[in-house]
Amino acid sequence: MTEVKTRARPAALILTPTAEARIAALMAKAPEGAIGVKLSTPRRGCSGLAYSVDYVTEAKPFDEKIETPGGTLYVDGGSILYLIGSTMDWVEDDFTAGFVFNNPNAKGACGCGESFTV
Repeated sequence: MTEVKTRARPAALILTPTAEARIAALMAKAPEGAIGVKLSTPRRGCSGLAYSVDYVTEAKPFDEKIETPGGTLYVDGGSILYLIGSTMDWVEDDFTAGFVFNNPNAKGACGCGESFTV
């Protein structure tokens, strides 16, 4: 009998410790019924796609599920191809706070930074 060896599949998206901490903070004050937060790339803006993070109450069959110490991040199944190899970070300074993405798949972005192209 042939032995089958499997290896863990690398995560499609890398989260920094500050992004994981932000997911934990969001889940600590999540509305009732929320099972995690979900990242998607809806069509929006002048370049085509934008990043969107929202609470989610149910997982879809093709969603990528990433467990973090403070809660679960779901990545929309239709968006995963645009995000493979990306790093998700949470950045705060005196004027703004938000998730920031280092996406090797992005070929361009609009001037205001709201949307990107692949």
